Amino acid sequence: MQGWERLVLFTFGTIDSILQLYIYVVIIAVVMTWLEPNPYNPIVRFIHSITEPLFDWVREHLPVVIGGLDLSPILVFFAIGLIRQVLLPTLRDFLIPSLRT
Repeated sequence: MQGWERLVLFTFGTIDSILQLYIYVVIIAVVMTWLEPNPYNPIVRFIHSITEPLFDWVREHLPVVIGGLDLSPILVFFAIGLIRQVLLPTLRDFLIPSLRT
């Protein structure tokens, strides 16, 4: 395996790990909406700052609030799953054809 192939695998592995971590952050953000924690807590503010921009973007472009229930986290889960299960492996296999099974 050549150096550039290792770099591609490392990059895709890193992206996959970041997306997996973001799934956990989204789960925490959803649970926080049920608990109503102190909005001045630095951890709460951090989680809010890294999830709300994406949730807001989804809300602006798709009708995801139904009867007061915000479904944007579900769409984010779906999009991350699609990226992790379809897009990343397809791009990886395109860039490194020897990995195709």
